[in-house]
Amino acid sequence: MTDSGGYAQVSPQPGPLVGPSVEIDDEQLADWTRLLWHREGLFIAPERRSFLISGLRARMRETECGNSREYYNRLLNSAERAEWSLLIDRLTVHETSFFRHQSSMRLVAEKLIPRMLDSGSESTLWSVGCASGEETYSLAMLIDAFRQENPAASGCHLIGTDISQPALRSAREGVYLQRRLRDIPVAYQYRYCRKVSATHFQVVDELRQCVHFSYLNLRDLEASPLQEVDLIYCQNLLIYYDRQSRLDLVNALATRLRRGGVIVLGPGELLDWRNPNMDKLRYPDTLAYRRTH
Repeated sequence: MTDSGGYAQVSPQPGPLVGPSVEIDDEQLADWTRLLWHREGLFIAPERRSFLISGLRARMRETECGNSREYYNRLLNSAERAEWSLLIDRLTVHETSFFRHQSSMRLVAEKLIPRMLDSGSESTLWSVGCASGEETYSLAMLIDAFRQENPAASGCHLIGTDISQPALRSAREGVYLQRRLRDIPVAYQYRYCRKVSATHFQVVDELRQCVHFSYLNLRDLEASPLQEVDLIYCQNLLIYYDRQSRLDLVNALATRLRRGGVIVLGPGELLDWRNPNMDKLRYPDTLAYRRTH
């Protein structure tokens, strides 16, 4: 998250109904909302309850479970890791694209990557809520293109994290529908993409080997080994949280930046954020902050 955020957006795709015996009342819905938040860090806004119900019903149908309380009790079992993974994948949207939000990508390409890779030391770039990998590979293309033109540039570790295991598997494979090529600059299409069938292309091995995709539940951020990060790219994720949760999450992410590191958010996702250790960057149609202390 997943949006390139790909993490906390509840699916707008209605799932099939299990049957007339399945009812999810307000009390059960509140129980599910609390369980998803406390267990998986997945926030379900009240206005998206219909999508939650559709997702639950769809997964219950797939498991041939006709009673929501029975399914709820099953998910309370800590041994049901595989089922949790499938449910979370059902409840999250992996709608993303290559080079989504051009202004933020230009900021990264024009201002942030040159500064990072001219530092003389290894850098770390983190794509939060990477979904099926398009955003992360877009960043990888920008980094590699800069290094092609600047052979003396320092190295960079690029990491994409998400809560959805199926989405992460897709990201590691790096195979996408041919129509997604239209989002990639033509020069990058020739350099970083290869046709694998009449309908699909794959990101080239050399670029995929430069990216590490890993599972991360943002609820467990404190346990993450990611520290001293130079660039955190986190877009289309915060809009699915309430304001206090947004503030808590961004403040927690800010502590993962090294001094001088930058976090790039989606414009409009967090207005009037104040952190004594962060200064807002000025770049058209973007929302980004640099850590100063």
